[in-house]
Amino acid sequence: MSLKFGVQRTILSLMTSKHYDVIVIGSGGGTKLVTPVANLGKKVAIIEKGPLGGTCLNRGCIPSKMLIHTAQLASLIRDAVRFEIQMEGSFEIDFKHLVQCVSETIDKESESIAPYYHDHPNIDYYPYEGHFVDKEVLEAGGERLTADKIFLAVGARAAIPKIPGLEGTPYMTYQEALRNLKKPKKLIVIGGGFIATELGYFFSAIGVETEFLVRSILLRPEDDDVREAFQEAFAKQVKLRLKCDFQEVEYKDETFTVTYKDGEGKIQKAEGDALIVATGIKPWTDTLHLERTDIEVDEKGFIKVDDHLRTTQKNVWALGDCVGNYLFRHSVNFEGTYLFRTLFESPSDLPIVYKGVPHAVFSCPEIAGVGKTERELKETKVPYIVGKNSYAASARGMALLPETGFVKLLFEKHSLKLLGAHIIGEEASNMVHMLILAIQMDATLHDLLEMIYIHPALPEIVRNAARDALKQIQS
Repeated sequence: MSLKFGVQRTILSLMTSKHYDVIVIGSGGGTKLVTPVANLGKKVAIIEKGPLGGTCLNRGCIPSKMLIHTAQLASLIRDAVRFEIQMEGSFEIDFKHLVQCVSETIDKESESIAPYYHDHPNIDYYPYEGHFVDKEVLEAGGERLTADKIFLAVGARAAIPKIPGLEGTPYMTYQEALRNLKKPKKLIVIGGGFIATELGYFFSAIGVETEFLVRSILLRPEDDDVREAFQEAFAKQVKLRLKCDFQEVEYKDETFTVTYKDGEGKIQKAEGDALIVATGIKPWTDTLHLERTDIEVDEKGFIKVDDHLRTTQKNVWALGDCVGNYLFRHSVNFEGTYLFRTLFESPSDLPIVYKGVPHAVFSCPEIAGVGKTERELKETKVPYIVGKNSYAASARGMALLPETGFVKLLFEKHSLKLLGAHIIGEEASNMVHMLILAIQMDATLHDLLEMIYIHPALPEIVRNAARDALKQIQS
């Protein structure tokens, strides 16, 4: 230890610090460890530099789904003619008022949290950025804080690609796009993940000409059958350019020009009055000054944790997007509940088990999935059988007149245990829940076939997919 560093540590140890039972940095999924712990009589500090509620409430899941609901209604109205409903004339969406209403609703919800924290005798709320000043000492708003247990739930933010000319232009990430009050005439979206496809769907459905520029393919993590079906359907709604090698971004006279090489190496240009960049995320861990601690991160900045969500420093845990195991609000809620249960409510040494982590893409068509993809089973050489059934080949599905939609089930060949389930089509995010439970309970093909399904209802498509798998066993 250098003399200078030793003196710094001595000074820090002499400074007055406030001690807590628990400190939580981040008010998204971290909230699972604030009020519940405080209600047990423990002193808790919550540190949050931004609006309370985290990404999901303020700039993610909730405002995006409120906007997408309007997009879905607009899609239904445009599609009404297929159901013999004749619509005369066009309809208008009050874009500015819509975004204002959503933002006001979100802000009101976020602002309602602080008074509750202030009134709770065991909670201290620090509306500042928190960071380590020493291995076991945090600072927030000029105050030094220590705790028996520290939980890092700082989340993540948009990662911006290094495209020449992009920096300094008024492009939007998801954060700005969700509060943008000016409806674009022509929108360019750079990116092909779930954030890009959800936002792009919203703008396209409300009448904005939308062009996607994607470095490789859309929704890469999805099961290949689902991804290919989505890509085909989505290309009917937006201009879709794949395999783009980005060369430059220019902004002049309120117009963006994105220059790229297409899949054949030819130079192409896309122009629009708005640009959304949605090419991934990176964790907020660079604000924590982890170099002053023993907490290790990986090459992308995500905090390393074990199967108890413990970091490489004693008495410090991490959860959520800053860990990067699963980038969903429902997964960090699961992690927070696990930590509360095993550290406070009913202390135990049980590891966290992610048995079936589901996901959904709220675009058009909707996607949902849980468990393994067929690609993953092939890569790991797990023997399997596939059951598949289309929406159109079901009683309820026929009424929907679907152009795209199916359920795909993956079973282990010998035990017939359900390993993965993937759905593309209407109400996919609701339909998948019976299959989440099936994976959680180690259900088999026969368990799915022995259920009684309501007729006519969409889950019959799941049953029909299971029947399709059964045919393979019997043949």
